[in-house]
Amino acid sequence: MDEKKRYDTQSWNTEEVRRRIMSEVDAAAEPATKKKRRKKKFNWAAYVAAVVLGSMLLAGIGWFLANDLCALDKGNETYTVTIDKGDGVFAIANKLKKAGLIELRGFFVLYEIVTGAKKDIDPGTYELNTSMDYRSLVRNMYDPEAARREQEGLVLVTIPEGYTVQQIVDLLAEKGVATKEELIDAVSNYDFSEDYSFVDKSTEGQVNRLEGYLFPDTYEFSTKKSAVYAIDTMLMNFNNRVSGELLTQIKQSKYTLQEIITLASVIEKEATGDYEERANISSVFHNRLERSNSETGTLLQSCATVYYALSLEGKGKEYFSTELDSPYNTYIHGGLPVGPIANPGLASIRAAVNPNNTNLYYFALGKDGVSHFFRTYSEHLAFVNSDMYQPT
Repeated sequence: MDEKKRYDTQSWNTEEVRRRIMSEVDAAAEPATKKKRRKKKFNWAAYVAAVVLGSMLLAGIGWFLANDLCALDKGNETYTVTIDKGDGVFAIANKLKKAGLIELRGFFVLYEIVTGAKKDIDPGTYELNTSMDYRSLVRNMYDPEAARREQEGLVLVTIPEGYTVQQIVDLLAEKGVATKEELIDAVSNYDFSEDYSFVDKSTEGQVNRLEGYLFPDTYEFSTKKSAVYAIDTMLMNFNNRVSGELLTQIKQSKYTLQEIITLASVIEKEATGDYEERANISSVFHNRLERSNSETGTLLQSCATVYYALSLEGKGKEYFSTELDSPYNTYIHGGLPVGPIANPGLASIRAAVNPNNTNLYYFALGKDGVSHFFRTYSEHLAFVNSDMYQPT
């Protein structure tokens, strides 16, 4: 074989091998390609289930949002909310949530931001209802007098019933009516006895000497006037409210004005409900004072008086003891405490003068938030040892 034929044969054989290899590769790849092109079967049941579940979830979320936004099914309860100067969108939402007026704080914040509602909300104390939608809540937190007060340098302050003198001083200082030092000096040292006969001049120098007579109410205080003026405003209100027929009833009772106010202050701190409850609490105390039984004598045994005594010493409730050495402790001293323990409202003052006619000598707070009344100690003790009792 010459050289040319030998090279031709090698060339032919190489080409043949290449073709065979490529044929085998194509044959092996063909089934996979066909398999890849085979059409998958669609799972309609899973698709429909996902759509239904998704729709139900979105509907539930939508209803939850709509119910809070539009108050579609939120009852008809009224709550008091105080908006302070400087409260931002989050603070307002937190207060509404805490009061039970809204459920979704974040959603209300979003509403305030999107609608610009914050600029329509004024500082103040408002009565709001759970039936109000977001728009109504905002509209009812508008005080048309706010601009006037700001221009005239007035501050709107609500003194809650049952606040002590110290608490009132702290609140007025917080609202910017006067400094805490000025207010303490006014309640302790200023001679108000010339204008108000019920002020005991001999107690000057004591922070709590006006206890019971700073009448709880909503006031417009001027930041341009003195602390004495603010205190005088509350004393004048007391003088005006405890007058007329009510004052006549007090004078015709067995007790002095100071004793009635002292009793009313204890009733105020013990009460949790309406006037009827106050009148029943009053009857328990009157019965002990006037018809003492063998178990209690004339001891009022009010925890509120012990707590007040502790507050005067700067101590908290953790120091509570029925053996506390204080003239305010009605567990060891019979009769009324030496003076009022808070500033009572008109309902408690009326109840102190006009107790219900009962044979009740005991009462205790239940877990239902209601005071329960008893004629005998055994009945009272059975309740205190039951699951219904709510320790204070």
